[in-house]
Amino acid sequence: MPKKKMSLAQKVNVLRASVMGANDGIISVAGIVIGVAAATSNPYSILISGLSGSLAGTISMCMGEYVSVSTQKDSQKMALISERQRLKDQYQQEFNYVQKQYEKQDIDPKLAHQATKELMDKDALSTMVQERYGFNPKEFTSPYAAAIASFISFPTGSILPMVAVTMAPENVRIFATMVAVLIALLITGYFAAVLSKANRVKSMLRNATAGLLTMCVTYLIGQLFAR
Repeated sequence: MPKKKMSLAQKVNVLRASVMGANDGIISVAGIVIGVAAATSNPYSILISGLSGSLAGTISMCMGEYVSVSTQKDSQKMALISERQRLKDQYQQEFNYVQKQYEKQDIDPKLAHQATKELMDKDALSTMVQERYGFNPKEFTSPYAAAIASFISFPTGSILPMVAVTMAPENVRIFATMVAVLIALLITGYFAAVLSKANRVKSMLRNATAGLLTMCVTYLIGQLFAR
């Protein structure tokens, strides 16, 4: 039996989880290693703190995506059950609901009625779910795919700040890490905007600002405990 291919919406959701996982990996671990680097120049301590943060963050992001998408999927299944019962008990009211939705889009009432009839005759449940709840009942997002995407992307994103802070010369270690992280955040901000169809410049600046603020706060905290 051939394996069912992922729909565009399902692929976009996996990409979303990947981009956000990488973004969180960059910001979270950058904040950790810069905070520790501000407190001590011991490269071993800095690396261990980064690795620990990466491991903890990977598990957290992975399970967070799984729980979040599973909850969404459960809600969608309940919506299907509810709508199936509505169609059984009050078909005409549901028919009228869809027709009115089309009429609100300035479609002629006769054309709206004809379109509603054709769609309801073809697949009443899918038509009602999409109009009332806004999702395609044939395209459930996989919580496993989202979790795996985060499991891979978070540690991948966390590699950059760890490499930057351990490989850069001690006298420019923190500055070099901040620059590398900001460049990476501009890139992930761009891709996040592409996926969400948002303003790309605003998304990039917002992402970079969040990362810079995180690093500045952890740097100041590290300085308080510097020895």
